[in-house]
Amino acid sequence: MVREATSAPAIIQAQLQLNAERCQHIAKQLKAQPPRAIMMIGRGTSDHAGVFAKYLFEVECGIPVFAAAPSVAGIYKSQLQLDGCLAICISQSGKSPDIIQQAKTAKAGGARVLALVNVEDSPLAQLADEVLPLHAEPELAVAATKSYLASLSALCQLCAYWQSGHQSAALLAALDTLPTAMEKAQQQPPQLKADDLKSVKNCIVLGRGFGYAIAREIALKLKEVLGIHAEAFSSAEFLHGPVTLAERELCVIDVNIDDESGPAHQQQMQAIAARGAKLLPLQAADASHARLQPLVLMQRFYLDVEHAARQLDLDPDAPPGLNKVTETH
Repeated sequence: MVREATSAPAIIQAQLQLNAERCQHIAKQLKAQPPRAIMMIGRGTSDHAGVFAKYLFEVECGIPVFAAAPSVAGIYKSQLQLDGCLAICISQSGKSPDIIQQAKTAKAGGARVLALVNVEDSPLAQLADEVLPLHAEPELAVAATKSYLASLSALCQLCAYWQSGHQSAALLAALDTLPTAMEKAQQQPPQLKADDLKSVKNCIVLGRGFGYAIAREIALKLKEVLGIHAEAFSSAEFLHGPVTLAERELCVIDVNIDDESGPAHQQQMQAIAARGAKLLPLQAADASHARLQPLVLMQRFYLDVEHAARQLDLDPDAPPGLNKVTETH
């Protein structure tokens, strides 16, 4: 896990170069025929990348984004009417049966299918109208790291080419500096330590906007790698009822992204801390663009959670009861 997480900057640097022409080609099509909506298809870590995509494409492109429910196609055999929509499928392996079925159903419903996959000759890649490779190389650790970060960078690159103007140019330029920012994050002191977590059985992960998008992935890794029951919320949503948990000396991981959501999130975290919650803050260092802060933060987090696992005598590479590829139907 640590080797794969540490390789992410080099992976992303190569990916941005290898995918530039293909991203421009896909972006040209999207400009010519803008989708009326985007459906995100994925499970687990890939589904969490889809939450990031929701904020990215809604904020930067103004296109509504919604998550697919794979059971609608796989279990209930229902056909959605998706004329004029774009279906973006994210999968490391490209072979989970329910994801493939959802992609087939989306295509049959009129959607154009774009696959972000790490295995370019996978069944999902063969089905898709367009493929954007992750170029993350084989990922062996059960807990995904580099493939998740590569999914986010691919989404950002596509968004930057799709849109035009100053904001798009700024994001594109910042992507060139992203690998260096991630390497710097690897050298930063840990933000999350074994001592912080050794007695924790339950915790909440809170973020706002893009911070909430990665909070979902952070909560999953706490469950997968450390065996901690963790649940992610928007910091705003947490105040609508679940905040009563803070009265019980709850451990809260505070995912702080310094973007438009920052002031509101910080105000909400102050209210939660005042109720007695124990806050463990996470933040990005040296990201040159607000939309890339989540990637830099996750780079540091992956190393921290892997190290904490080893300090707690857990195996971060092979958590009990999990397989690398989960094939649900």
